[in-house]
Amino acid sequence: MPDDTLAARIYVNAVGLSSVAAMIIGIRRHRPEHWRVWALFATGLAVFIAGDITYDVTELRLGEYPYPSWADVLYLCAYPLLFTALAKLGRGHGDRDWGGIIDAAVISTGIGLVYWVFVIGPTLGDVAAPPLERLVTIAYPLSDVLLTTATARLLTRPENRTTSLRLMGVGAAIMLTGDLFYTTMSATAEYTGGLVESGFLVAYACWGAAALHPSMRQRPDTALAAHRIGKGRLAVLAMFTLIAPGLLFLQGFTDAAAIAWGPLGIGAVALFLLVVLRMWDLVQQLRTQATRLGDLAMHDTLTGLANRRAFEERLAAAVAAGAPSVLLLDLNGFKAVNDRFGHAVGDDLLAAVGRRIGAELPEGAVAARMGGDEFAVLLPGPCPDHCEDLAVRLRAAIHRPIRAGGQDLLVGASIGIADGGDPVEILRRADVAMYAAKADGGRHRRYDGDLDDRAGEEARLGAELRTALDAGEFHLVYQPIVELPYGNVVAVESLVRWWNPERGYVGPDVFIPVAERTGLIVELGEWILRTACRQYAQWWRQGVAPHRFGVNVSARQLAEPGFVDLVAAVLAETGVHPARLVVEVTETAVFGGGAAVRAVRELTELGVEIALDDFGTGHSSLGLLQTLPVRVLKVDKSFVENVTMAGRHAVIATSLIQVANGLGLVAVAEGVETAEQAAELYRIGYRRAQGYHFGRPAMAQLTTAEQVAA
Repeated sequence: MPDDTLAARIYVNAVGLSSVAAMIIGIRRHRPEHWRVWALFATGLAVFIAGDITYDVTELRLGEYPYPSWADVLYLCAYPLLFTALAKLGRGHGDRDWGGIIDAAVISTGIGLVYWVFVIGPTLGDVAAPPLERLVTIAYPLSDVLLTTATARLLTRPENRTTSLRLMGVGAAIMLTGDLFYTTMSATAEYTGGLVESGFLVAYACWGAAALHPSMRQRPDTALAAHRIGKGRLAVLAMFTLIAPGLLFLQGFTDAAAIAWGPLGIGAVALFLLVVLRMWDLVQQLRTQATRLGDLAMHDTLTGLANRRAFEERLAAAVAAGAPSVLLLDLNGFKAVNDRFGHAVGDDLLAAVGRRIGAELPEGAVAARMGGDEFAVLLPGPCPDHCEDLAVRLRAAIHRPIRAGGQDLLVGASIGIADGGDPVEILRRADVAMYAAKADGGRHRRYDGDLDDRAGEEARLGAELRTALDAGEFHLVYQPIVELPYGNVVAVESLVRWWNPERGYVGPDVFIPVAERTGLIVELGEWILRTACRQYAQWWRQGVAPHRFGVNVSARQLAEPGFVDLVAAVLAETGVHPARLVVEVTETAVFGGGAAVRAVRELTELGVEIALDDFGTGHSSLGLLQTLPVRVLKVDKSFVENVTMAGRHAVIATSLIQVANGLGLVAVAEGVETAEQAAELYRIGYRRAQGYHFGRPAMAQLTTAEQVAA
């Protein structure tokens, strides 16, 4: 701790001058974009150090310190420079954060009350002191309060948490704390200031280090900051808000007759009003954030158009008000672009299509991206001629070459037009008309009463799939995967089933290909994943969950942007550990490489296991095993059904289990229907099997551990 000797004073001043030198070096070395602000602070610090030197020289020459003196002039000139520099550093780029300014005002008001009670009030009451002396005495705490505002602003703004700005704020806080102790204690008792000098040394070191740190180069962008009141800030604000009653109690216990009722009352009212203003600011921030979240929830982030949810709400309102018309657009050739050039180019293409659709909209119309490469336009009233004209303009706009990813790309559009009925029926009719237009070679088509009969089965089925997904007509069944030879259930495969009120049972071999071609497989696949994870979580809570559960994923799902993020989000939402999920993909889905293979690898990094389904029937099975992080091989039933026959029929099944064992993979024999097949598979080395012999796919309520095993 520095003492009051000449050597100690020289040491303190040398550290201060070193800090100024460090700032000059930091400015020259890092060349910050706001170098003038740093230079201003360095100037203020140099003036402050000059005050120290003047003070020491005056005291050494005269043997006493005259008050006020030229040293006080230098000190008081330094404060405005330091305040301006800290205020500019704390503000950064962007809009003003009024909440942070109010927080700084609360802190400054609390500090100001302390100074008033212990320094300013007694000084004003000392009529015997010369006016100049009283003025200078009052100027010091007022300068400190001003500097406190800038320091509080610097420390409380979250985007200022760079190493450089933190050091600046900490140094200023230490200096102000030293000033507070020195000024208040000097007013009540004799105090040498040795401890305060140590604080100043630390402050000088912090400022010098802040200027030398590389993070001082750029000013933070406050426009991107998210301001909130955390626990630490709330505690600080509460402490400073309680200063007024705290001083009241302190004066009441020490000298009740000397209570500064006026200043304490004014300070308490000021703090109360600042707290009310802060609450109002928080309410405004919440309203603004709610509005922004509402906008995000109702808009497609890629194209800027409305999303499906917003479109359906607007459609329902339009139906209630009249008879709106809907145009449903599906891009022709988009999948080829996406597969060839990647999803980044595909996203650019979709954004450009969204802009072109928006440019063609008549007044009062609403455009939306419904998902994938499907768009919709809502016209508020029935206007056949306008719908036809708009469809022609939209097709012409979309057919023009689109520049995306450095490529001139060509896509088309099939457009279905419909009106009349409730919102679900209008969308269904537009779907039917759109698929009919696609079947006609990609043009526009208006729905009419005979279109359902004339349209192809796939067009009707595609429209019904959309309705079925909205109406909840799909359900999952689960087929056990057992361990040979005893048949213990080790996993289940989740399989989707569709029961249509009019068609009855519709097989997966009928509707899955249609869902693939129409793009509905993405939404259906998300529903399957979420439902299967929720069911597994319920089994886990009941204590009847198998070790793993499988979910089939299509090629289109794997290629969908954000698919891995979706899987991670669903697992987190349902509380299922990633290692419990097995994603089953076909060889065809990943044969082309690209986005599908990247998705498989990212799923593996997430902790999810990958199973290659229908193994042996794809393009290049053995090559895939070298490039994909596969854990499970599901051997196709075509190699299993004749495994009990002698000769060549069992050769492939035997070879596949040898390949799996050699690569350290788990092989699952599919389509096992007899006990003889199970016994022979076990004999040649299979330890996992699946098929009707062990259990047919069953609804969840029937699939307990014992019932599945049975």
